[in-house]
Amino acid sequence: MKVPAVKPYFWAVKLLTTAMGEAVSDYLVNDVNKYGAVVLGFAAFAVAITWQFRTPRYATWPYWSAVAMVAVFGTMCADVMHIVLGLPYMVSAVFYAVLLIATFVLWYRSEGTLDIHSIVTRRREVFYWLAVIFTFAMGTALGDLFANTFHLGYFASALVFTAAICVPFLAWRLGVNPVLTFWVAYILTRPIGASFADYFGMPKDISGAGLGHGAVSVVTLILVVGSFIYLSRSGIDQPEAASSAAASAPSGYGQQPYAQQQPYGQPAHNGQYGQPQPGQQPAQYRQPQYREQPPQYWDPRD
Repeated sequence: MKVPAVKPYFWAVKLLTTAMGEAVSDYLVNDVNKYGAVVLGFAAFAVAITWQFRTPRYATWPYWSAVAMVAVFGTMCADVMHIVLGLPYMVSAVFYAVLLIATFVLWYRSEGTLDIHSIVTRRREVFYWLAVIFTFAMGTALGDLFANTFHLGYFASALVFTAAICVPFLAWRLGVNPVLTFWVAYILTRPIGASFADYFGMPKDISGAGLGHGAVSVVTLILVVGSFIYLSRSGIDQPEAASSAAASAPSGYGQQPYAQQQPYGQPAHNGQYGQPQPGQQPAQYRQPQYREQPPQYWDPRD
């Protein structure tokens, strides 16, 4: 599998990367050079995503480096539509929402699942990273929309989205579809992290704390790198050996699972499909449906 286990640390690191991406992007675009920043951001994103795609299975540094660079470049993509093209935040938010929905529709029609635990083929990995890019870009536009267009300010916007993310978490606890609740929460992490980063980095006269984008960039970069080091050394982010929610690749697409991966959706060592214990007959031959079945076209009148 090419994604980490989704546990509390996953959401914490995701929020850190979103805040870092917003702060670094704002610093490079506003304080350095906006055109050079976009070129540099795209180059860093291309290197990180190539590293991730060339890694045969999940590894901490390739995966989270790709997420971090998507955070930076995704912010730039959203900002370009407003700063360079002059489009309202509402337009950019709707634009990236349409792209995200189209990605989900194509992904589901092609693979039959949106579950991130089923990322075992290259095609699914492409769909996954497209969805991640569009969630970052749309989340950035949503944060700016609430802070600037709706005049809530950055801190109030961060609180609104923080309250909003409790809805999918609560729904998940109540048994709502985990794939749906995951993606809703994933989308909302972006405006939360971005709004907090903007609050600390923006000037006081536009509802910020006035610390500056440079200072916020340095602090968030240190926190992000530190979290990566902790994950890589502790190993707590490693995906589980098998996931009952995951589905194997559908036949006919010519997609081969990544090397040395256990097929998903195949329970291991249980009473029905697992490996037989010493002295036991294989489980599938002990099932009554395999003994003395009538012919497929048996006529009860005979």
